[in-house]
Amino acid sequence: MKTKKLINSGADAVDEMLQGVLSAHPNHLYAVEDMPRAIIAKNGPRRGKVGLVIGGGSGHEPTFLGFVGKGLADAAAIGNVFASPPPDPIIACAKAVDGGAGVLFMYGNYAGDVMNFDMAAEMLALDEIEARTVLTTDDVASAPPDQRHRRRGVAGNVFIFKAAGAACDLLYSFDDVERAARHANFRTYTMGVALSPCSLPQTLKPNFLIGEDEMEIGMGIHGEPGMAREPLKTANEVTDELMDSILREMKASRGDRVAVLVNSLGSTPMMELYIMMRRVKSRLDDAGLVIHTSLVGNYCTSLEMAGASVTVMHLDDELQRLIDHPCDCAMFTR
Repeated sequence: MKTKKLINSGADAVDEMLQGVLSAHPNHLYAVEDMPRAIIAKNGPRRGKVGLVIGGGSGHEPTFLGFVGKGLADAAAIGNVFASPPPDPIIACAKAVDGGAGVLFMYGNYAGDVMNFDMAAEMLALDEIEARTVLTTDDVASAPPDQRHRRRGVAGNVFIFKAAGAACDLLYSFDDVERAARHANFRTYTMGVALSPCSLPQTLKPNFLIGEDEMEIGMGIHGEPGMAREPLKTANEVTDELMDSILREMKASRGDRVAVLVNSLGSTPMMELYIMMRRVKSRLDDAGLVIHTSLVGNYCTSLEMAGASVTVMHLDDELQRLIDHPCDCAMFTR
């Protein structure tokens, strides 16, 4: 059975979405001329500042383009649905935001993204623009702790990009921006649960199958396999499973501060997210941890997938300053 979507055609969905985004947010965003997949912040780039370029496949909105703006990312390179952007828009983004202090690439740890961003960095070097990369690897479910370099980047991108963007805006040196970005990634943990699949605009068919009374713990944001498929449980039980994995790995001390994100994968409503947030708060209280800031809503989605993820960033003084630093983006303001 085909799914229903408010699109004109699957082939045009991404470009028509981008046209709509630029129409809705003309004070924040513009596209590079003749390069509509290179989305630039109107008020972000400036001389002497490290440029921050993020990017990846479409279908995760507001990640990535929603976090382009002053104080966060300077540009986003946009790919097809669940597909890496090719090198050309990445290069266009980097050239548009280069302020002479270097350009940092940040994106989730996926093979296609790594290949195309690395290719772009090599081509930029020929124009004497230095580009470095920090991969996000916050998905606890995707590899064990001793293989963190293999993990996927998921909703923790929101906090990791936020910290890196603040470091850029505060005119950190290139070395210090890279250090802060790696530090933010290292202290960010995400676990998710999927309840039902999404469908691609081109096919209008579910991209995986899951039983009516089942859930999958740790499924990736493109439908990658998770840790376990289990009978559907209550909100408290599901949240406990997610928090057990995060707290076990985070090894925080009582009195430590955290930033929390309870994120919808696309179709999970706010009511359910706040029920989960209630349990997250209870678990953190029991662990003696203090919530410094919290976000609840659609921040890193998977089209219309039902499910949610919980992200916890283990703050220290520097990360708290960076998370609190003002930003003004198309779909996120601090």
